[in-house]
Amino acid sequence: MKFNTNIGSLDRGLRILVGMVLFALSYAQYFGNFSWAGVLVGGILMTTVVFSFCPIYGILKLSTAKKDGSE
Repeated sequence: MKFNTNIGSLDRGLRILVGMVLFALSYAQYFGNFSWAGVLVGGILMTTVVFSFCPIYGILKLSTAKKDGSE
């Protein structure tokens, strides 16, 4: 299945940053018994970065990627 890119550079950078912060906070047990949730959300964010595709953006027909297809 081919996914159309719908995540732009700034969006991708923010997702990486937030994902890494969530992983770090979860590792440090900042969320207590809910650290698994931080790992889960961080993992989802990092997965969307790898594929440059966000399923929620796809459903809502949104895109932060450039229109010329260079992203």
